[in-house]
Amino acid sequence: MTPSPRSWFRRSRSADSPAGGDDAAPDSPIGIKKGREHLDGEEGIRALGHREHIGGRWEEIGQLQFDFLVSQGLRPEHFYLDIACGSLRGGVHLIPYLQPGHYMGVEKEALLVELGVREELGEDVAARQRPEFVISSDFEFDKLSSTPDYALAQSLFSHLPKPAIARCLEQLRPVIAPTGVFFATFNEVDAPVPNPEAAHDWGHFQYVRADIEQLARDEGWNVEYIGDWGHPRNQRMLRLTPA
Repeated sequence: MTPSPRSWFRRSRSADSPAGGDDAAPDSPIGIKKGREHLDGEEGIRALGHREHIGGRWEEIGQLQFDFLVSQGLRPEHFYLDIACGSLRGGVHLIPYLQPGHYMGVEKEALLVELGVREELGEDVAARQRPEFVISSDFEFDKLSSTPDYALAQSLFSHLPKPAIARCLEQLRPVIAPTGVFFATFNEVDAPVPNPEAAHDWGHFQYVRADIEQLARDEGWNVEYIGDWGHPRNQRMLRLTPA
């Protein structure tokens, strides 16, 4: 009997806000995408669908994540953490590639993961590959059952204020393997700009490279700027390792 997707969840009731996933920039350079102010969380998923809610470009960005990680040394035997894994745009490529039980995803919206497993990955593949999901809005990486060698936050920092980014960096630092690597994307600007005060699935946050790099260093990370990695919306990539 194939288990329900919910049997792979570890839930948290934290009220803090982090992290949806979406890549779409708003109609204006900064703020929340016009007309989608109310489409945050489960309401947005039900209104837009699990692909559109995380920004669309499903095949393109999913394949990009997979190709990038493999080019950076990810192998089937590694343990991989997908931060804000959403409806498995990257996971549908990575879960079959990794050894069973080696894919871990953290996501605040249980509905996204349920739809990703049922509509995209397939419950037969999930049963065979045994991905692990933690449903948390506060980056509770300590709930994971294995130590990640690789982690990726793709289009996450582009939806978060600085305190939430710092929280993610802080929570991951003691959990990742000593030789682990954390990749994270962000929207880069040349000079500081005003950003929304709170995280939102359709928010658009932009940061000066030096500010993001300093946040990482303050939380115990070495920082390497990769920059352009082929993202269709020009998000820039950082490579972080434990200091």
